[in-house]
Amino acid sequence: MPLLSQAFAGAAKPLKMGLQLFTIRDALAKDLNGTLKTVASLGYQDLETYGFEPETNRYYGIDASAFKSMLDRLQLTTSSGHYDFYRYFLQPEDVLRRYVDQCIEGAKALGQKYITWPWLDPESRTIDKFKLLAQTLNKVGEQVNKAGLGFAYHNHDYEFTDQQGVNGYDVLLADTDASLVKLQIDLYWVMHSSKLTPAELFKKQPGRFVMWHIKDMDRKTRDYTELGNGSIDYTAILPYASQSGLQYYFLEQGGNFAVNSMQSIRDSASYFKTNLQALLR
Repeated sequence: MPLLSQAFAGAAKPLKMGLQLFTIRDALAKDLNGTLKTVASLGYQDLETYGFEPETNRYYGIDASAFKSMLDRLQLTTSSGHYDFYRYFLQPEDVLRRYVDQCIEGAKALGQKYITWPWLDPESRTIDKFKLLAQTLNKVGEQVNKAGLGFAYHNHDYEFTDQQGVNGYDVLLADTDASLVKLQIDLYWVMHSSKLTPAELFKKQPGRFVMWHIKDMDRKTRDYTELGNGSIDYTAILPYASQSGLQYYFLEQGGNFAVNSMQSIRDSASYFKTNLQALLR
């Protein structure tokens, strides 16, 4: 493992503590502004969105420009968004291109740096479909890059499923253009389902893993849990941030809250700031 002084030598500035908003989707649905105000008070500075409405250019029921103004008032930024590309994966190319243009419009309105493909429906998880996906990611990446934004793919567990000696993540690493398609690595799912460690994946393609999802794994059930309550030793992962190419990270917990989603982000933020954040400075 590289020494911290070596791994983070020359870091331009501390990375902002980020939150994937899907974690608190229930609270956002009840009180968008109040919930985001609490998020900011807990020390989160950067957000990753979900749930974009392409036909109306809205996020969480309000226009993108109004949402951006809300974030500005709270001194929050959003560097990435998860967009519903899976709905358009097998659609005609012109339909997908139109959706990508809509995503670009929304992302630019929010000042996002990356547009992220976060999901595949179960019918699209065969090796043949992963090969088609790689071609599609390259096309979308080219379109997004031409608009001045970055494009990334986010993994879950199914990319690591062995299919006669091959898995989908291997296909994506080999068949996508690293200059067009970056990677958002979900460290929970890698630890849960991959035969390779995060460090081993980073060594395969250094500099390509520009975003991380950071969440913990329950020691018994292997479900999500609050940071510090689980089995993932992030002190053994965070020192590889420089090698991975890390630019942005987002704490996340998709469910299985000890109390509720808002208490979860409070507890995870407290643990992260006390025990882990200094490793990313």
